Amino acid sequence: MEFLKLAFELRFLPLTLSVIGAPFFFAVAMVSPIFGGFFLLLSATLVGLSALGFRDLVQTRHSILRTHPISAHLRFLLETMRPEIRQYFFEDDKGGAPFSRDKRALVYQRAKGELDKRPFGTEYDVYSEGFEYIRHSIAPAAPGDGPLRTTIGAGRPQPYSASIFNISAMSFGALSANAIRALNAGAKRGGFAHDTGEGGVSSYHRENGGDLVWEIGSGYFGCRDDHGNFAPDLFAKAAADPQIKMVELKLSQGAKPGHGGVLPAAKLTPEIAAIRGVPLGRDCVSPARHSAFSTPIELIRFVDEMRRLSGGKPAGFKLCIGQPSEFLAICKAMLETGLRPDFIVVDGKEGGTGAAPLEFMDHLGMPMRDGLNFVHNALVGVGLRDRIRLGAAGKIVSAFDVARAMALGADWCNSARGFMFALGCIQSQSCHTDRCPTGVATQDASRARGLVVSDKAERVYNFHRSTLATLAELTAAAGLEHPEGFTTAHFARRVSPREVVGFEELYPALAPGELIAGCEDRRFRDAWARARPDRFAGG
Repeated sequence: MEFLKLAFELRFLPLTLSVIGAPFFFAVAMVSPIFGGFFLLLSATLVGLSALGFRDLVQTRHSILRTHPISAHLRFLLETMRPEIRQYFFEDDKGGAPFSRDKRALVYQRAKGELDKRPFGTEYDVYSEGFEYIRHSIAPAAPGDGPLRTTIGAGRPQPYSASIFNISAMSFGALSANAIRALNAGAKRGGFAHDTGEGGVSSYHRENGGDLVWEIGSGYFGCRDDHGNFAPDLFAKAAADPQIKMVELKLSQGAKPGHGGVLPAAKLTPEIAAIRGVPLGRDCVSPARHSAFSTPIELIRFVDEMRRLSGGKPAGFKLCIGQPSEFLAICKAMLETGLRPDFIVVDGKEGGTGAAPLEFMDHLGMPMRDGLNFVHNALVGVGLRDRIRLGAAGKIVSAFDVARAMALGADWCNSARGFMFALGCIQSQSCHTDRCPTGVATQDASRARGLVVSDKAERVYNFHRSTLATLAELTAAAGLEHPEGFTTAHFARRVSPREVVGFEELYPALAPGELIAGCEDRRFRDAWARARPDRFAGG
């Protein structure tokens, strides 16, 4: 019965009709004295389409052909046509810079190991407002051949040497089992980290042994008691897994800060419910705020407790910046308690691969670059920057994105959509419906089978490797030996047809200890005065 249901789904209908129609029209051809030749030709055509459809089902290179046999060839046909048509199908629906043409297509090329060069110069209007570039050196350095890594939790019992480009938080449940397998297998081969997302650590995360960053959200999935509260004993037991290299507390995420997370009931399988410890039949909701702490001081102590319970693994938190005074209150809590996280990940409001209300995605939270540079300067201003590592996430896809984020204060970057593209995501924007056409964001087994783990794991690895190789070349072109040498002085932005401004002017720096000594910078002065370590503004 299930087979018949699938056979007559719209996506399989061309194959089903071809298989049924071929013998039918052959029989008609045998008894038709006038139109026999026509029906015989039609039957032969349908036999050919049937063969094509069955080939689509078993080939491993294209997920969308495995889930949409025959009909998906139309998409590939359109991609080979004129650049104007190709641009239409790859254009970013938000407008502005040609994000998809220059980045999504770039990811596909690098993931597949194809040539990522192109002729005839840039397609950007370099004289339009918003264009950005690197100020290269007249005396480039030789590209380094060493690993591009940074140490997180130096001085702790279990520090972690992380790649400066890693997989951002995406949960099993939001993504299919095969997508998680492929991401982690690629991370294992490339030696980079895979953030679990707040959905917990599944068996699919463990299958291939790649490094994990265990993210704990307000739902405390994987370490919650029967009432949904944080359970220290469960956390300690799970965090002892040697595959888990760091533990990360999620305060908010880019797509929907202040909203919490939702896994729709349609995607909540018994397996996911068991992993998360939640009931079936209802949306799996992470509350908008945590129950384990309510003040900045309690937050810092909770992160310190996560470190202790994990056996000294690096512990930190992730957030999208909202009220500046609230983050400065966290800084004051660090100073008052003498405790600090090992790392902070700044998620930009423009990031996030999950579903969220339109108003939240478009108008809530601070953009990544602003938030990242604010956090960097705040830590400099309180004298803690050299002791806390900073990660950044928010539409980071290319080597230029990574270099720019590091110039603004990041020690490493996380990417979600870049690695989703490497898996074959075509941005159909059906993630929340469980009808993903490429098997990436679905729990439908017939769709998830379209994603072949061995093929996509190789693409994940290729994308990471090629991006870092290009980053090394950009770094050398700027006359630097390591991307950590990028500063705001290396970047410029056109702010009008007549004016280009360096990032050092757009993002002025605080001096070490300036907030403590008495800061007159209006970006920080009033917010620092309002910040209280014993309460958040909304507390």
